Amino acid sequence: MHRVPYNDLYEALRRAMLRLGLAEDRAALSARLFAETTRDGVYTHGLNRFPRFAAMVRNGSIDVNAAATRTAAFGALERWDGHRGVGNLNAFAAMQNTIALAKQHGIAAVALANTNHWMRGGTYGWLAAEAGMFAMCWSNTLPNLPAWGTAVPTVGNNPLVIAIPRAEGHVVLDMAMSQFSYGTLAAYSKRNAPLPVPGGFDAMGNLTTDAAAIEATQRALPVGYWKGSGLSLVLDMMAAMLSGGLATHELGLDPMREAGQSQIFLAIDPANVTQAGELARIADGVIEHLHGTAPLDPTRPLRYPGEQTIRLREENLRLGVPVDPDVWHQISELIS
Repeated sequence: MHRVPYNDLYEALRRAMLRLGLAEDRAALSARLFAETTRDGVYTHGLNRFPRFAAMVRNGSIDVNAAATRTAAFGALERWDGHRGVGNLNAFAAMQNTIALAKQHGIAAVALANTNHWMRGGTYGWLAAEAGMFAMCWSNTLPNLPAWGTAVPTVGNNPLVIAIPRAEGHVVLDMAMSQFSYGTLAAYSKRNAPLPVPGGFDAMGNLTTDAAAIEATQRALPVGYWKGSGLSLVLDMMAAMLSGGLATHELGLDPMREAGQSQIFLAIDPANVTQAGELARIADGVIEHLHGTAPLDPTRPLRYPGEQTIRLREENLRLGVPVDPDVWHQISELIS
């Protein structure tokens, strides 16, 4: 890994987006979302994901000119069609609209069908929290996670995001349905490092910390065993049913043609039901209690979801954003 200034990273991604055919304003926003994800330390879904994104544009799975449109509405609930456009642009627009609806109705949701990979799901939780909103959003994926009780990839590794606004640091949970996302497995495998805890099964059916072995079997471990398997199933059903889009088993098996995903964006505006001071008192009390709990390892204090993001964001803006040299070389070739 080496570091590059954030502005250089953004500008390289913006120019690469233009080379892929995005219009100026769309290229700038999509590049910013990719760059911010990398800046915040989610390397697997930022710059490192870009080569796959570019390949999917080239093979026709992503239509760079398509924008999401509303197809139905009932009060604070809307259905949108993403037209297989750029995933992070579709998701950004859907969450922005959800926030606007929540300001009118107190609670709102957009169900988005026929879209593409949204990259870092946490992006849309942070967007809502910055607007003072609570949020939940999730996406289905192709079947890449064995349901509990089988070795066959059956359910999606469906990311779930829950965001809680807080002046002293938003709490944003961004989790896949497997113990480790496949992007994280790839990162550990590339540097030949063991996972900190078992993350799936090897060819003999044994739990293992060997990321490469899990990639080979495609038997990632659902969080909570059968509980994660069940959660993945119901998230998939809700997203597909409410959006009128595709369910996991209809998305195919080729990760380079994973298009047509279904997603949900939900936001809650607490402004009319409680005072900001009351919210802060409760949130700060929860975090203070967490931080005051004795950790097993004194060098590793307990932290809330999103706390590490804030630290890495500051560090990477100050020192430069870590980039994978191979991926950075690919970007540089594209824009040269």
